[in-house]
Amino acid sequence: MTTANRVPRTRTSAAWFGICAAALLFVVLIVFMLQNTRSVRVDFLWMDGSLPLALALLMAAVGAALLTMVVGAARITQLRRRLSRQRH
Repeated sequence: MTTANRVPRTRTSAAWFGICAAALLFVVLIVFMLQNTRSVRVDFLWMDGSLPLALALLMAAVGAALLTMVVGAARITQLRRRLSRQRH
């Protein structure tokens, strides 16, 4: 296929690919959670209790992702402010 005959990439095709990737990720996550239903004891600061291992790991991963997003957002804000000052 030559360059002239290629179909251009569109937002719809990117969205379709993203939805397929997310669906596959959810299937893997569901299998992981079904295989790790054993209850574990968790102590965090003043809280303690027991919950399924998969849920404890999922909560830790979401917490880490949120922390990463906060740090990333702070860095993006810092860079935008510097760029704004340089333009004026």
